[in-house]
Amino acid sequence: MATRTALAGVRPAIERSLSRTVASLPAVLQIAGAATAGYAIAHFALGHPTPIFSSTVAITALGFSRDARPIRVAETALGIILGIVLADLLLLGIGRGWWQLFVVLAVTFLAARLLSPSVGFAAAAGVQSALVTLFPVVSGQEFTRVLDGLIGGAVALVATALIPRDPRRAALRDARLLFDECTESLAAITAALRIADADTAVRALSRLRGTQPLVDAWSTSLESGAAVARISPFLRRHLADFDRQRRVQRGMDLATRNLRIIARRVEFLVPDGRERPELAELLGTISECITLLGRALRTPSLFEVARRDLTVLAKHLHPALLDEPSISETMVLVLIRPLIVDLLTATGMDEDDARALLPPLPA
Repeated sequence: MATRTALAGVRPAIERSLSRTVASLPAVLQIAGAATAGYAIAHFALGHPTPIFSSTVAITALGFSRDARPIRVAETALGIILGIVLADLLLLGIGRGWWQLFVVLAVTFLAARLLSPSVGFAAAAGVQSALVTLFPVVSGQEFTRVLDGLIGGAVALVATALIPRDPRRAALRDARLLFDECTESLAAITAALRIADADTAVRALSRLRGTQPLVDAWSTSLESGAAVARISPFLRRHLADFDRQRRVQRGMDLATRNLRIIARRVEFLVPDGRERPELAELLGTISECITLLGRALRTPSLFEVARRDLTVLAKHLHPALLDEPSISETMVLVLIRPLIVDLLTATGMDEDDARALLPPLPA
């Protein structure tokens, strides 16, 4: 039994590792191809015997970062080249040794922090300046390393455009994680209202409080994907898809914030032990609409279906929808109204038009 339990705990970790490996395959091919191309250009075309930096610059500039924007790749490459240039210049004046390594790194870090607020920029410059200081070089070839670095940076930028990592898939994966978390949390809130279970409400609130990193990850993927698509001839036709996803992401960002407030209110509401099937049914319907919205990212025709269902909901969001509601129950319904507006804007409806659908509240 203990062995079976241990294996059950290991299996999800193995599945996550395999999933991460498969998802990294496009990045692996891109980085390996760029590093090899940089080496080949410097070695065979320019005759550099060991063009280490043409490969290391390409590898470091591309990396496995979620942010694959060309500006980020270029910034990293420039940081690396800065480290190489400063190290070469300083070593010409002070020679090599243990204390020279300290001086080179200190100057490189200070210069990098002066030029850029990015800690990655400074780290990239420092690593390369250390390599230049520690690796011997043949006399007369000191500045070939700068040329190798420029080749590596240029190859990394070309690879970003010509060997893209399919940023659409990464963005859709991040979107799916957020939608799954929202629908599962809503299912928990619905159950808490239906059976008056305070523990379930607490768990739902805890899950929703952890959704902001998912929202931010999706936003980063979209910004990166759109930036790559603007320079890639293979992805430019998908810019409209990124714009549509960005609209949905903005709506879901606001919607998750409202869901947290609703979950907090429900957590306060259910300890009285009273079942609330009407509110549960309402939130269950909203969960179905959110599921439709998530599916619409792959099947855009479903946006119209989600908009239609949300429009029907919006028109009925009045305290009269509930049977003799308490003040607390009315508050939950009032909090649902801006949530519906956020979801309608995610479908493409104008915010003012969405607000106009809501019935006026009694004075």
